[in-house]
Amino acid sequence: TGNMVEWCLPQDIDLEGVEFKSMASGSHKIQSDFIYFRKGLCFGLACFANMPVESELERGARMKSVGILSPSYTLLYRYMHFLENQVRHQLEMPGHYSHLEAFYDDKKGVLPDSKGTPTSQQPVHWLPSIHRYMYPEMKITHPAGCMSQFIKFFGEQILVLWKFALLRKRILIFSPPPVGVVCYRVYCCCCLANVSLPGLGGTVPESKPFFYVNVADIEMLETEVSYVACTTEKIFEEKQDLYDVYVDNQNVKTHHEHLQPLLKINSADKEKYRRLNDQRQMLMYSQEVGEDCSSCEEDLFILFFMEQNNRIFQTLMEVSASQDKTLTADHARGMGLDPQGDRSFLMDLLEVYGIDVMLVIDNPCCT
Repeated sequence: TGNMVEWCLPQDIDLEGVEFKSMASGSHKIQSDFIYFRKGLCFGLACFANMPVESELERGARMKSVGILSPSYTLLYRYMHFLENQVRHQLEMPGHYSHLEAFYDDKKGVLPDSKGTPTSQQPVHWLPSIHRYMYPEMKITHPAGCMSQFIKFFGEQILVLWKFALLRKRILIFSPPPVGVVCYRVYCCCCLANVSLPGLGGTVPESKPFFYVNVADIEMLETEVSYVACTTEKIFEEKQDLYDVYVDNQNVKTHHEHLQPLLKINSADKEKYRRLNDQRQMLMYSQEVGEDCSSCEEDLFILFFMEQNNRIFQTLMEVSASQDKTLTADHARGMGLDPQGDRSFLMDLLEVYGIDVMLVIDNPCCT
């Protein structure tokens, strides 16, 4: 019968499709995985495990996922260990749900009502001070090293992803299972676009992490103007109307002709990447020599891009408030951009954020 929901609390909750979100397509080939996903207004985290069994009825393998849904993904990571233990327990002793019932009774909190507004005051959780600058759903914590893996994996390509994230494009990341680490790439991608300037772009779509999606989500994705998601289903590559940017492992591509120039790494991108690596090296050195280093690599990464984004938008807003509203090559360099190489990026940025500025950077012509 394929995937099916075996047990849940509360029993009246709408879980349609969750059996496919919490078990990635192709998972039968791996032993274990974890998966972040979105279900309506909630976010989910599920842990998957696969155990060989001598049973013809189960065709030699028993596969289960144990997951939780929450209005925010901020604290889901805290329950990863519990979910991993429980999925093992469910494989070895199917049908024993007392630990899950106790967990639910202990943790059940305030779920949004159907209109998406909390029915009572949400608990306020402590977060590192850096996170107070961010959008509400940007507050996530997870195993250390997620950002450094992201940087090592994509290298200079993160500057390409940064531009697409800042332009609020629909970004779809493909990877075969396991999908857990790819869900972290979705989160890191969203972090590239943080801006902490007040009053910027109330009309701009938020950068939504959808985490894992599959063919059951196609209808929902058709209506989205901006998202970052990952999938294990290769069929998505053919459905070009669903995404603007397709990431296959380290290969970032787009089928939109006007976005093609953004795939090219320019001199300003190389400089930014060098600066980011220099800062990481200094951080690692200060940790080695035992200085009191309260900031970690995750914070450094997030702040690096947030400061970069703030500098860009601060300049654009100042120019738009000036008498002649003229953006020059010097402005572009001051923002850490390449006047020529980033020309189309800047033009898209002005359009997406509705900033009234005149670009007077000459396009070099070929003679």
